[in-house]
Amino acid sequence: MASSCSSSCSSCSCFVVFLLVFTSLASVFSTSIAHQMPLKNQTLFHPTKELKKLKNIRAYLRKINKPPIKTIQSSDGDVIDCVLSHLQPAFDHPELKGHSPLEPPERPRSNKSMEEVADNHQLWSASGEFCPEGTIPIRRTTEKDIFRANSIRRFGRKPIRHVRRDSSGNGHEHAVVFVNGEQYYGAKASLNIWAPRVTDQYEFSLSQIWIISGSFGNDLNTIEAGWQVSPELYGDNNPRFFTYWTTDAYQATGCYNLLCSGFVQTNNRIAIGAAISPVSSYRGKQFDIGLMVWKDPKHGHWWLEYGSGMLVGYWPAFLFSHLRSHASMVQFGGEVVNRRASGFHTATQMGSGHFAEEGFGKASYFRNLQVVDWDNNLLPLTNLHVLADHSDCYDIRQGSNNVWGTYFYYGGPGRTVRCP
Repeated sequence: MASSCSSSCSSCSCFVVFLLVFTSLASVFSTSIAHQMPLKNQTLFHPTKELKKLKNIRAYLRKINKPPIKTIQSSDGDVIDCVLSHLQPAFDHPELKGHSPLEPPERPRSNKSMEEVADNHQLWSASGEFCPEGTIPIRRTTEKDIFRANSIRRFGRKPIRHVRRDSSGNGHEHAVVFVNGEQYYGAKASLNIWAPRVTDQYEFSLSQIWIISGSFGNDLNTIEAGWQVSPELYGDNNPRFFTYWTTDAYQATGCYNLLCSGFVQTNNRIAIGAAISPVSSYRGKQFDIGLMVWKDPKHGHWWLEYGSGMLVGYWPAFLFSHLRSHASMVQFGGEVVNRRASGFHTATQMGSGHFAEEGFGKASYFRNLQVVDWDNNLLPLTNLHVLADHSDCYDIRQGSNNVWGTYFYYGGPGRTVRCP
């Protein structure tokens, strides 16, 4: 072999260089996925196939991670990129190319003075550092985030079978209140913040407001906002502020947060997908966030407000079919995914992980529930419906008083003697 190599030195050198480069790439890739793969699967590594996958992932990341003018490192490991507003993912949409964010809309009118809502911090900004004016904070998506998902195509999207809330067979379980039968132009509530235990990487626990229109077939339109714990999406168990939208029942349109072109962010101090702090504790201090979604009477877009009057941004009306005019249902409450197809129920918690009957300081709550009417007025709810898919696992109790208006307690621990 030595004499053969010396007689054709240039071709030998090329081969050695190629071998070193290929081996290096394979080593880098196998290292980056090793912590994602069970040990028994590591023997299935196919360099050519996996290198192609890594190449596709990196191309996708270059598309969705926009060039920042400043980067902020969060204490929880998140990297927050400050991206120029006109370069955010929304403006990749053909109907938004060349546009810039709109001016603030008219806020819905209320017969109450502005409700006091504490502006809960997010961990990334706990040091007091924010993104400059003219930019928006975007949580950077990493290779690890995508490796946790089933595919690049479904990354940042909810499962397609998420639609029917009246079915126990699709793995999604709810404890909610809702109104329907009229035309709705928005909703508002304050949501109690907890960090429920999620026991499976592919399960989640969330609390949110749903703005809904269309049938529960393929033309379902929703706008959603709240907080969630999702190890698959974020890689940890922190409660995070999130948004979602779809116009075809979660099939091909829409996504979480800013992971596709759609939602237009206008705020430089709130990062969608970032962890919320502080969090409520059992028999301790309670914290909540105020959220409002409403349809701007002038332009018809759906705006999102966080805390005490902080506009986050808007969903352009053209994204939707039914929601282009109004909503036919508004829903508030909790949802978990139970992946246990047979045997024991999941132990993933909803809300605080305690049942509604325990009340303040123990059970999670929503308070000051309101809807927006055709004339941009905030109104209390009437003809309210209450639904718990599995009340032995997660339940709900609704009430009203002069301080909290319409409110409810909800949640539960999942698997117990009561919920086997």
